Amino acid sequence: MPKNVVLLDGGMGQELLKRSAQAPHPMWSAKVLMDEPDIVEAVHMDYIAAGANVITINTYSATPERLARDSGAPEKADALFQTLQARAIKLAHSALSKSNPAHEVRIAGCIPPLNGSYHPEHAPAPDEMLAIYRRIVACQRDSVDFLMCETMSGVGEAVAAATAALESGLPVWLA
Repeated sequence: MPKNVVLLDGGMGQELLKRSAQAPHPMWSAKVLMDEPDIVEAVHMDYIAAGANVITINTYSATPERLARDSGAPEKADALFQTLQARAIKLAHSALSKSNPAHEVRIAGCIPPLNGSYHPEHAPAPDEMLAIYRRIVACQRDSVDFLMCETMSGVGEAVAAATAALESGLPVWLA
């Protein structure tokens, strides 16, 4: 593959839903991360085997807000947030070490929209977003190669996510 081409992994959430025995849940990919972590690792490994140069940790739906809203136990959302961030990082690293690819593979941190995709009207206030994104970045920065701010719901959310990510000193991608 030419050096200037980077092959990303595929859609983690949709692939997890396809492989999971569970019915779809509002926590989406975080629910599979909680209950079926082996599937998360297998998906990472399959993307690496398919030639992906980047795998993204599975924390898209593991934000404090979404966990408080969708977990059924809002009082435990903070602990669940920490647990799922750590588990997603561990699974990505495990998949990479087990795969032993012949090509370079980097691990991207996942800085997602806080309350869901494509709904800027549900985003918190700018200062609140920045504080939350700083928490997410703090969980990931020491264990990933770069941070990917993905599927931002609007400009304000993109600015808050990118600001927190850039403070880490890591390279940052924004989508």
